[in-house]
Amino acid sequence: MPPLPLRTQVLLASGFGATGVAVVSLVCGPWLQASAGYSWTAAALFATMMAVVVATVTRHPFARFGPANLVTMLRAALVALVAALLVQPATASTAWFVVTATVVVAALDGLDGWLARQTRMASAFGARFDVEVDAFLILVLSLFVWRHDKAGVWVLACGLMRYAFVAAGWVLPWMNGPLKPTLRGKSVAVGQFAGLGLAMAPIVPVAVSAAVAAITLAALVWSFGIDVMRLWRREGA
Repeated sequence: MPPLPLRTQVLLASGFGATGVAVVSLVCGPWLQASAGYSWTAAALFATMMAVVVATVTRHPFARFGPANLVTMLRAALVALVAALLVQPATASTAWFVVTATVVVAALDGLDGWLARQTRMASAFGARFDVEVDAFLILVLSLFVWRHDKAGVWVLACGLMRYAFVAAGWVLPWMNGPLKPTLRGKSVAVGQFAGLGLAMAPIVPVAVSAAVAAITLAALVWSFGIDVMRLWRREGA
């Protein structure tokens, strides 16, 4: 039997993923003291993320969606479950759920890349999918840290910086140049998960959480600063 068309594969996987998100949110909702709308919000967020994937999957150079992208999709589902809690009451249960989900997403972060290499299905599409899931989680985490009063509004810069970087590329063409993935960039991204996740933990005092968030933001500014300088020097060369 010939394989299903790529877009059909993604649609089917997305349907299973949305069902899983709905089931998990229904099971966890009472413990999280979430409203009945939590399940719908989580499923809608996941569906929106996957709609973008469906629209752009033609850039995927392989006939199969692949196990690496399925792992990234699982990470996207966890991020949707976390993001949907932003409109729910700020409770300790919510905070612990966010911290736990962040640990799982971070643990899976290296698995998708490893699978892509092992199956010889590494691609720019898969790398971009991975980066966008990471970026959205960092934005969501920064919103949680601020909303739970674990750091000032400045912590939102952690989540907004990458989107500001992309927007700058629309105005300044030299900012839109290619950047090779680096160990520094990946390490700083994982550091965002660790720092913001730690800041969210209810057992961490506000003074400590604010300090951790500040260090996390400083590391991100440093990393983006290096990337901007590289692009600027390339433009001037």
